[in-house]
Amino acid sequence: MNTTPDNFSDLQVPLERDGSLRDLVRNLSGTLQEVIGLEEASNVSNLNREQVSAVLVDLKQRIHGNFSIVSEDVEKIVLQTTSCPFEDKVIGRPSLCMMTSNVFGTITAQNLGYAKVCLEETIASGAQGCRVVVYLTDSDESATKDGNEYFKG
Repeated sequence: MNTTPDNFSDLQVPLERDGSLRDLVRNLSGTLQEVIGLEEASNVSNLNREQVSAVLVDLKQRIHGNFSIVSEDVEKIVLQTTSCPFEDKVIGRPSLCMMTSNVFGTITAQNLGYAKVCLEETIASGAQGCRVVVYLTDSDESATKDGNEYFKG
């Protein structure tokens, strides 16, 4: 007996675009308010690199990603973690890491103009932890790395 639905949209998955986007915007605004203060969050059009780093870490902390900053400079932000919000469900599913890439890349590019996110090590691929490098410029170093590029707008 085949119990596979004919159409994946028939699956009962409690996730949809509008709700997910609203949750992301709500979390981002809460993070901004906590990291840089209500008045500053109300008046800032773009975050600086330090604020972007703080937002990336805070968003991941909220979903138990436990990321921390290894280093940051004008060229890149290096982050790491030894845990994943998906826990052991992520093992063998590196496509789940694209959520991290997309969130880090989109937030960084929208505020700083450009991002290239390189997932150097991932728990999904069998590493003990994740190491993510967010390049802030299209430099010679970033050009040699595999990753996803994000642009403002």
